Amino acid sequence: MPQNERATLLWTPELLGYDFGPGHPMSPLRLRLTIELVTAFGLLDQLDVVAPEPVEDEVLRLVHDQDYIDRVRAEDAGEPPHPFGLGGTDNPVFSHMHEASARIVGGTVAASRAVWRGDTRRAVNPAGGMHHAMARAASGFCVYNDVAVGIAAALAEGAERILYVDIDAHHGDGVERAFWDDPRVLTVSIHQSGQSLFPGTGFPQDIGGPQARGWAVNVALPPRTSDAAWLRAIEAVVEPLAHEWQPQMVVSQHGADAHPRDPITDLDISIDAQRAAALMVAEVADTYAEGRWVATGGGGYDLVSTVPRAWTHLIAVVAGHPIDPQTPTPQAWRDEVRHLLGLDGPDTMTEGKPGTFRPWEQGYDPEDPVDRAILATRRSVYPEHGLDPQIR
Repeated sequence: MPQNERATLLWTPELLGYDFGPGHPMSPLRLRLTIELVTAFGLLDQLDVVAPEPVEDEVLRLVHDQDYIDRVRAEDAGEPPHPFGLGGTDNPVFSHMHEASARIVGGTVAASRAVWRGDTRRAVNPAGGMHHAMARAASGFCVYNDVAVGIAAALAEGAERILYVDIDAHHGDGVERAFWDDPRVLTVSIHQSGQSLFPGTGFPQDIGGPQARGWAVNVALPPRTSDAAWLRAIEAVVEPLAHEWQPQMVVSQHGADAHPRDPITDLDISIDAQRAAALMVAEVADTYAEGRWVATGGGGYDLVSTVPRAWTHLIAVVAGHPIDPQTPTPQAWRDEVRHLLGLDGPDTMTEGKPGTFRPWEQGYDPEDPVDRAILATRRSVYPEHGLDPQIR
């Protein structure tokens, strides 16, 4: 068990330097407002705050090719755009891009190493979660894949069973690809179907390479999936696999873009359900991984109302001090939102949703498209783990 029972927040204002520029959906404002809300709630007193540094190339090479790293660094110097997914509207180049991206990786690597070594019981990097970046390509607003590098760093220190849970609206394709044929990492992604959303991947039949069949797990949800069905999908897939596999550490990605206000996705998941999901992941880590849990942020483009509240709930759960959903948002934070943006911030930490669901063990409904999606996933991967797709 960890010697330090306090959780760790990876944070420095320098993380706001990951900025694709005006008009880009991934504005650092969402992270700034999150940390200001965390601060207003007094959560920083409940956490050890560590300022991450950019990692060296040697660490990035745990996942990324050196020629890609060199190209990212060259873009810093203002050389013309190159393939590797750099340039264009999704991943425009910006000043100090390598340093800013490597600092995010530094946060998740520091979190993973600290949790694995027992230096802290849990850790959270809200700036992390760049799950689309590939070994030699930027993708989906992600330059370096901090989650994959963080997992690889723990593997390099002797971890043998890491469970990765991704609840972003988009498929966690980059992390899945990094460990596609590695049976030490079980990747579970619950996302809007690739038939209707970027990156167009992550279907039930995508179950891993020949050495790791069943270790890539994908639940592809129909558009407009709402709270109860979404939480049911997480419970029906994650918990039984964790029970069977007994991971040594849990790493999770909590993109807040499944919310109905998000401008680029089509799910219907409330702040309350996202809080409930964080509590579910925490319980899985506590039950099966001796509490070892690394959480990251991810997507989320409703900058004022959704992301700050969802990630403040996440950070509070990691800290072991969950915020009651009925709690008002601090007046000081609302004043800051008004000062910065001329907007009224949300009054409370809830949207008045119950955050409850019907467990899978209560029965399968063949008329429910989400239940059909869940069963398709279970049928694809459960036999590889010796589990019955229909039962628990």
